[in-house]
Amino acid sequence: MKKSDREIMEILEAFDATESAHSAGQLAGVDPKTVRRYVTARDAGAAVTGPGRRPRIIDEHLPKIEEWVERSRGKARADVIHARLVGVGFTGTERTTRRAVAQVKAAWWAGNRRTYRPWITEPGLWLQFDWGAGPRVPGPDGRLRATLLFCAWLAWSRFRVVIPTWDQSLPSLLACLDATLRTIGGVPSYVLTDNARTVTIDHVAGVPVRHPELVQAARHYGTTVHTCVPYDPESKGGTEASVKIAKADLVPTEANLGEQYASFAQLEAACQAFMAKVNGRKHRESARVPADALAEERTRLHALPAAPHTMALGTTRVVGTDQSIRFGSVRYSTPPGLVGAEVWVRVAGTDLVVVADLDTLPALPAWAGDRRGLVEVARHTTSTPGNPRIEPSHYPDHPQEPDGAPRMPRPRARTEAEAVFLALGEGARAWLVEASAAGTVRVRAKMADAVQLAALVGTERVDAALGVAAAAGRFGQGDLAGIVDHLATGVPAADLVIADESATTQPGTDGWAGFTTGGAR
Repeated sequence: MKKSDREIMEILEAFDATESAHSAGQLAGVDPKTVRRYVTARDAGAAVTGPGRRPRIIDEHLPKIEEWVERSRGKARADVIHARLVGVGFTGTERTTRRAVAQVKAAWWAGNRRTYRPWITEPGLWLQFDWGAGPRVPGPDGRLRATLLFCAWLAWSRFRVVIPTWDQSLPSLLACLDATLRTIGGVPSYVLTDNARTVTIDHVAGVPVRHPELVQAARHYGTTVHTCVPYDPESKGGTEASVKIAKADLVPTEANLGEQYASFAQLEAACQAFMAKVNGRKHRESARVPADALAEERTRLHALPAAPHTMALGTTRVVGTDQSIRFGSVRYSTPPGLVGAEVWVRVAGTDLVVVADLDTLPALPAWAGDRRGLVEVARHTTSTPGNPRIEPSHYPDHPQEPDGAPRMPRPRARTEAEAVFLALGEGARAWLVEASAAGTVRVRAKMADAVQLAALVGTERVDAALGVAAAAGRFGQGDLAGIVDHLATGVPAADLVIADESATTQPGTDGWAGFTTGGAR
């Protein structure tokens, strides 16, 4: 049984008074061997209050174990060391080896462990971000696609922003950064991340070479991008922890029992809910609510530019003469007035967003109104090659109805006689379109007759009769005069019968029904 510190001191005091282990044992009430053990440990300079250490079978191999741990920089595996020890004659169990290796590693790490200086943050100084693997959600084609989570946080207020994306390309990165800065309401002095290819394109003598387009975007927002030490994620601070926390809540696993997302929009809603949760509760380290701390930190942030950097708007495309752009081998339509203009295209979830700078257009389109600068001009659901996205409203003068049916031609007078006839009204226009479609002969002569009839009975009566004739399909000689006379009796136009097979006066064959084919009797 282990002695308490007080009992050990009484044993050593009794030995100092008697200089005899036997007498000291009688005074302290212990065995003389116990007295000799504590006295020997004290004289050797060892700790007398700790547990005693007995000789072990692996003690003679400890120098070799220490050598292997030192050479491997503390990464040697216990099972590999045990196999090597067995090869040189060690007869102990693997459990004994594992305990010895654990003790040697603990001692090695105690002298070689990396130490950190506490990061004393300031408001408005640092924003960190990193990427994490997100859940798989259905893409535009209905198949499951992998997503990525853009995770950013302010170092002082601990305010987190999580944005789902389909990729981590440079346009997506800048779009996420712009959305993050607009969420926090300002621009910090520095942005810290790792050395992805969208941030660092090379290392020369250990010095990171920044991506030139990222540098331009950073200048636009008034911040500076810094990166961590290569292959050293610990120098990034809390970005790894932010990614880990976001994935734990947003990625459905057996651990968090989360549900799968039926669409990208549901994933975006889940990210918003996650941000509201973590930013609305007290942070363990700062003992502040991040949303409340952001209000204080926002006063130390730089002003945010009114317009985002153009790279954040996506890739550029030139609108063709057919008012469409091509993105991912798919054609997408744009509103009129943009032919030949350069627009920006980016994917936002399952939508393709088209943005144009209206100030660069030679003439402002009628649909633009009073809007200026960068304006979202079109938004389509992303599609696959062979399935273009064409919005019929983008082609108001196209000879095809939005439902695909051919649009009726619009009569345009080219002669004085045609102008006089079309001036009768909409009924005259409808009559000309329907009569032409029906293959009516002597159309010009009948138009002249209508003009003469209008001079006699009035333009309104003839125009109304022309509309009825167009609806009823009555384009024969004298039909117009007959309809004018009929309408003069006060009969509503809705009661008129359209000429077709069901209203024919041709005698039928019902009288032959009583006859048989067997011949006369």
